[in-house]
Amino acid sequence: DALSSVILWGPPGTGKTTLAEIIAATTQREFERLSAVTSGVKDIREVIERANNRIGQYGKSTLVFIDEIHRFSTTQQDALLHAVESGLLTIIGATTENPAFSVNPALRSRSTVFRLNPVPEESLVSLMMRGLQAEGKSAEDGVLVLIAKRCTGDARQALTALEVACAVTEGDVVDATAAAAALDT
Repeated sequence: DALSSVILWGPPGTGKTTLAEIIAATTQREFERLSAVTSGVKDIREVIERANNRIGQYGKSTLVFIDEIHRFSTTQQDALLHAVESGLLTIIGATTENPAFSVNPALRSRSTVFRLNPVPEESLVSLMMRGLQAEGKSAEDGVLVLIAKRCTGDARQALTALEVACAVTEGDVVDATAAAAALDT
């Protein structure tokens, strides 16, 4: 459970949030979420206060996932800094923007930055095959490759397109027409 703060940087659909959830599931720390879109300094201070209480009462550390950390203002990032410096909070930040330009240098220097790459087509196809199994369907040859090519490394987009293709498919076999309809939405 020795974990330092991390920033996960990569394009959409590369698993940043999923990695944060996997880390949270394997740690003994309390897990909290903040979204840079909806959270303000007040929300950050409340998380810090809960973390202080938790460490004082139960000796339990806090892990905070910050989605779209690049959208936090300087003031919001500064509000986190002392808690991260002191070890009260460990953060996992997720960003699609280069953290060198969007994350406070002091906060960034206390974190390890991991660059995530687009998901390879063959991995998207494998993921969608599992999705088909869950839906109880199959696909015509080339359909999953078509979806994977159009989704350009975004696993979330590929799964959404597959879900729509399955929904518009009559029967148990997803065809190119259903895939094309799903990709045009």
